[in-house]
Amino acid sequence: MAAQPLSVAPEQAGDPSTSITARELADDRQPHVVRPRPYVTIVLPCYNEQDHVLAEIERIAAAMDASGYTYELVAIDDKSTDQTLARLREAESKFENLRVVAFRRNGGSGTARRIGTYDANGEIVVWTDADMTYPNERIPELVRYLDDNPGVDQVVGARTSEQGTHKLLRVPAKWTIRKFAEWLSGSKIPDLNSGLRAFRREVSLPYLRLLPPGFSCVTTITLSFLSNQHTVDYLPISYAQRAGRSKFHPLKDAYRYILQVLRMVMYFNPLKVLMPAALWLVGIGFVKGVTDVVRYHFHLTTNTMLLFVTGLIIGAVALLADLIVRSRGE
Repeated sequence: MAAQPLSVAPEQAGDPSTSITARELADDRQPHVVRPRPYVTIVLPCYNEQDHVLAEIERIAAAMDASGYTYELVAIDDKSTDQTLARLREAESKFENLRVVAFRRNGGSGTARRIGTYDANGEIVVWTDADMTYPNERIPELVRYLDDNPGVDQVVGARTSEQGTHKLLRVPAKWTIRKFAEWLSGSKIPDLNSGLRAFRREVSLPYLRLLPPGFSCVTTITLSFLSNQHTVDYLPISYAQRAGRSKFHPLKDAYRYILQVLRMVMYFNPLKVLMPAALWLVGIGFVKGVTDVVRYHFHLTTNTMLLFVTGLIIGAVALLADLIVRSRGE
């Protein structure tokens, strides 16, 4: 039987970058048996998880089978260099709701989640990891929370402890970035970058193209929902020690993390970032101008003019960016 390529959602048919990425990254796979449309799609990115990916799949399948929800588990191998893909192919014959997608090249967890969500058949999409850190047996609880609260569009598992590597660097850095994101978004965010979450696929579609390829994709989907007045709730969850080796790079990924927070707020609310700086510069320039008038007999110094003009330029850019955001058709 001929293999079928990974499909791209109709919403992105006009987006060349997305369709090219899907074609380049997704390997051919055997067509799965046609079944009734599932209610839940669980997207599980996998990269070098050979020692525990089967245990994770068993845990997720057992919880979902007991829940009564119809579901599909989409395991995406991100061009692993170990036997992860072989383990997934082996599991595909044992778990009827498992669908395996293999990337031809490494695209990052964000790319895997984006393509997996576009290709999802369920109304509710769940993101999680395959490294045994998240309590995936609680996935039905997240789905049920969305069912019981129609006004909530996303529910996030908020971790109550930090078990990652480089804790001395990660904990204060993540706290600072989270507080910065709370100020920019105007919302309380107990956990900005939790990898366990459930959301309504239809609501997420306009924002999937914004997802970066790396770890900050979870931050992006959180800020996208919050910035557009979609309700995001949080449920406390435990967080276990990671199985295997962490793919997190403290400096590189933290830098990308900060940039992504700024990028997202600039995309949805540029005035929040630029206008305070503009007003401060104009205000300081005005005060310094008054001081110059008194000290130098109505002569303004070059520094004063630079402060004032820079503030005006940043303010003009802020207004222009806000105009672009408000005129953007989405």
